[in-house]
Amino acid sequence: MLNLSVLLEDSARRYPDKEAFIFNETTLTYAQINAAANQVAGGLQKMGIQAGDKVALSCLNVPYFPMVYFGILKAGAAVVPLSVLLKRSEVAYHLQDSEAKAYFCFEGTPELPMGEEGFAGFQEAKDCTHFVTITADPKASSPFDDTKTLGQVMSGQSPAFATHPAGAEDTCVIVYTSGTTGRPKGADLTHSNLLQNAILSADLFQASSEDRMLVVLPLFHIFGMTVLMNAGVYRGASLILLPRFDPKAVMGLLFKHDITVFAGVPTMYWGLLNAGDTGIKPEDIQQSLRVAVSGGASLPVEVLRQFEAKFKVPIIEGYGMSEGSPVVTFNHLGRQRKPGSIGTPVWGVEVMIADANDQQLPVGEKGQLLYRGHNVMKGYYNRPEVNADSLKGGWMHSGDVAYMDEDGYFYIVDRTKDMIIRGGLNVYPREVEEVMMEHPAVSMVAVIGVPHEQHGEEIKACVVLQDGQTASAEELIGWTKTRIAAYKYPRIIEFLDQLPMSATGKILKKELRQV
Repeated sequence: MLNLSVLLEDSARRYPDKEAFIFNETTLTYAQINAAANQVAGGLQKMGIQAGDKVALSCLNVPYFPMVYFGILKAGAAVVPLSVLLKRSEVAYHLQDSEAKAYFCFEGTPELPMGEEGFAGFQEAKDCTHFVTITADPKASSPFDDTKTLGQVMSGQSPAFATHPAGAEDTCVIVYTSGTTGRPKGADLTHSNLLQNAILSADLFQASSEDRMLVVLPLFHIFGMTVLMNAGVYRGASLILLPRFDPKAVMGLLFKHDITVFAGVPTMYWGLLNAGDTGIKPEDIQQSLRVAVSGGASLPVEVLRQFEAKFKVPIIEGYGMSEGSPVVTFNHLGRQRKPGSIGTPVWGVEVMIADANDQQLPVGEKGQLLYRGHNVMKGYYNRPEVNADSLKGGWMHSGDVAYMDEDGYFYIVDRTKDMIIRGGLNVYPREVEEVMMEHPAVSMVAVIGVPHEQHGEEIKACVVLQDGQTASAEELIGWTKTRIAAYKYPRIIEFLDQLPMSATGKILKKELRQV
């Protein structure tokens, strides 16, 4: 057997009384989290959930998430983690597409009525038969008719449970891709996929039971789930949970809990650099913080340099995707780190830059990044026709344009779908963004292509200026024009107060294109 829940069970045996998850003033030990997960598993069995069934989970970064997540796995079912921002029609789609039999949904807040949207979506999903409300107060009753609460599901269940002996290749988690092109697809990840990725992630930043990790990355997202929760639980670390990214709250927790490991997406690093006066000095953070991890999107080199200079901590940047469980490449501690690079392949993973015919390209040439290894998903759930293309020849086709340097380090140029074709010439937005970010007045920028009669597409830059700084469109156009080829610089500049972002902190270029 190889059930991923062994991560929690082993740490509960080794460190039963150690702080596992901390949220506000609540602290739960490894033994308590494991016992609660056992009760969830027992409740699922009583509900009629069987091995191989799918169970969906919508939950903020609170201790209920790991309890339910590992409880589902212990029962032999597969977890379908859903974004907390989904609306009812999106919830219904995910429940139907994954063939979920049950759905655990956090009640939410007045600002984020997850429970209402979740229950409405559940009612539209005809084959999903159980709705469970996760209430903030475990003694509260369900706000929805004829449904149970998590407290009721766990009530009367034993804190001991005989974990289902899952096979290494059994489905463990179905993670839905963002759906930037078409409807979201579920990446079918096995127990082996996720276990090996958790182990290598812990090795990447040399995690130990002494570490205290700040978890502000959403746990429903594969980055937070694998690299923080699963890797942290595997090593018996303490995980401090924060449901929503707020720079001042992050700085406060970094200091209060002597955080040693922080992981975030690029917009979080940008947010921390631009937080203003938080009352906490960088040197207060430097006392404990030993490493920062970045992924989810390309980290602008200028942001990396500024953050490392301010906090005196290395940022190790890597590359992954849901389909890769997620980690594919990384800059490794103890080896040369190259700013702007996504590093080298992680243990057991092979990476290749290929042309349109899947033939390997020489050093320095741009092509699609392909990879294969223990981290590659079984396939997209119930999508055989898509799998034939995405997993052609045994290689996962990432859809990302990249190149490899002479030292074997990889660099992401851009997403294939984000590439702009202006007058027949390829323009990669990230290259333009990196140049514009070097302008002293520019705080953040997203470059997109917009329709143009003559050129097919024209280059547009959506710019957020630094506080207190001014710059005209003409100035930014002229400044960029002198630094990159004539066909690459933006002809259109739009100034914005902020850029639209997803729940995971990714810039939503799709929304910018619709403006």
